Amino acid sequence: MAIEKFENKVAIYPGSFDPITNGHVDIIKRGSRIFDKIIVLVAYNPNKSSLFTVEQRCEFIREIFEGVEGIQVDCHDGLLIDYLKKTGASTILRGMRALSDFEYEFQMALMNRRQTKNIETVFLMSGFRWFYTSSKLIKEVASLGGVVKGLVPENVHQKLLEKFPIGNNK
Repeated sequence: MAIEKFENKVAIYPGSFDPITNGHVDIIKRGSRIFDKIIVLVAYNPNKSSLFTVEQRCEFIREIFEGVEGIQVDCHDGLLIDYLKKTGASTILRGMRALSDFEYEFQMALMNRRQTKNIETVFLMSGFRWFYTSSKLIKEVASLGGVVKGLVPENVHQKLLEKFPIGNNK
């Protein structure tokens, strides 16, 4: 039995990244040790109300990874599988924080495999420092004047301070 090997190891790391957190950055950095290229795909999600526009989120990520080889940023509106077909990528990179993430991620991985058999999903466990962080929680704490410094990249922290100046969130 012949086993296919990936010639060009490209992974798509999809998410809403509203906003990107240091947990996301950690997954991207660790994933870049495994893959030749990671495309951070900012997805339009009509089911979520966004704090930042897709364009702003893409710009935040580009700033964070400016000059880093092998990291690309793009956006997509539609099925992830369609984006993979368009780019020729065959691997989805996902981060997992806790058991609560597992059920959703497992369902998504199986649905993607059902759409096309040559797609693989690779899961990286969240770094211990970022186990409890989520974009939703970051937004909630920042909106109430809480401290999120150190949980998000500095450029994102500055934008959160502009959005939520109450309490100055230092």
